[in-house]
Amino acid sequence: MDISEVTPEFRCGYATIIGRPNVGKSTLLNMIIGQKLSITSRKPQTTQRRLLGIKSGSDYQVIYTDTPGMQSKYKDAINRYMRREIISSLSHNDVVVFMVESLKWTVADEEILETIADTKIPVLLLVNKIDKTKDKEKLLPYIQKLSERRKFADLIPVSARNSINLVEVENTIKTFLPLGPAEFPIEQITDKSERFIIAEFIREKLIRKLGKELPYRITVTIEKFAREPEGVTIHAIIWVESTSQKSIVIGKDGGMLKSVGEQARKDIKVLLDCNVYLRTWVKVKKNWTDDEAALKQFGFEN
Repeated sequence: MDISEVTPEFRCGYATIIGRPNVGKSTLLNMIIGQKLSITSRKPQTTQRRLLGIKSGSDYQVIYTDTPGMQSKYKDAINRYMRREIISSLSHNDVVVFMVESLKWTVADEEILETIADTKIPVLLLVNKIDKTKDKEKLLPYIQKLSERRKFADLIPVSARNSINLVEVENTIKTFLPLGPAEFPIEQITDKSERFIIAEFIREKLIRKLGKELPYRITVTIEKFAREPEGVTIHAIIWVESTSQKSIVIGKDGGMLKSVGEQARKDIKVLLDCNVYLRTWVKVKKNWTDDEAALKQFGFEN
């Protein structure tokens, strides 16, 4: 099936997923698409750039936008960039998917609610991680309190990780889509290149292994991506902000870098479905997270 074959009843639109860091936005996207596109970890600022995940069926195409977690802790260039990404996503949208955590309402959640207070777009509220809620009797009162904060188009308790109620979420989102043709080829599942996803896979492994602050100071670029008869050769550069950070990423006798490469290679092999030959280097770009020119050099562009 291609775009030319869609019927007059076909629906296509955008659903932007927003929420504070670590609430489960990327996990939700991956589970709905049925493939790992967006990287995940328990640390803040895992998602730094907007990513589209495209889900198509016989009569619909939903273009999901995974956005960075909204927070106000940092004021540097990369955080200004991430906030612009979120606001831009909200301006081109048919339904907002606002994710919060079961029994846990924070200042960051309140800030997001204020950000979308004046939107006329339907807002679907998802209460995530219900599988981790031990005291189930507290869940209904919590949901009732949330329903009083604004008029949500719908409110659905979910577990993104365990796919609880995700079919209901998808069916609800479809009802908000306008009639119209598909914007992307039916078989396409993201707007990002293989190079982008591979760089993110490498960054994910670093985030999971490193301390709280350092992952926020790391980005990855792909310098070589070559398809050859025996597999794909990839050269990646891991960028940090100081020589001390470089030493940490490399690790004793190169152990950290080797471990990251081995783990990333497994995900890349699944993505590309072929043998992968991955080499990584670590380079320093001082204060790149607060340097607008450096951000553009690394592909952070609104």
